[in-house]
Amino acid sequence: MMQAKSGVARRGFTLIEMLITLALVGLLAMSSLPLYELTARRQKESDLRESLRVIRGGLDAYKAAVDAGALKKETGQSGYPPTLEILTESLLRADAADPNGTDAASRIVILRRLPRDPFSTDPQVPAAQTWNLRSYASRADDPQPGADVFDVSSKSTASGLDGTPYATW
Repeated sequence: MMQAKSGVARRGFTLIEMLITLALVGLLAMSSLPLYELTARRQKESDLRESLRVIRGGLDAYKAAVDAGALKKETGQSGYPPTLEILTESLLRADAADPNGTDAASRIVILRRLPRDPFSTDPQVPAAQTWNLRSYASRADDPQPGADVFDVSSKSTASGLDGTPYATW
């Protein structure tokens, strides 16, 4: 501590010291913001990958159940579900002993819940409507919705950190 000329000890910080400290803290905060944004984007991309895996796994499980005869398939249908929402419904097995489906063994549930597209900005939109749908009859280079759901993709127009559009994942 310094002694003032009058003999009283000086305490505290000067205005210059406080301004320098605030400037350094501000500089550190500004330099960490891009890192935070990058981390948040990586997390959303990871969530998108996981959501696509879950939904595509559910679509494949539905198709496998139809092919195995566990679920009914109408003539002329592809065997893929008509909507995404049906993956979360309790479906009556084709070989159910109880035609009313009151027995738990006579029901199949493919997914417990349908994941949302993490890049969807409106939380009021139902999860199934946050995805682009591709039917079995549409071409791979021109995915279009149709009578069934063969595949899904993100509705986001943005591109990933690797440069590929999210809609093509």
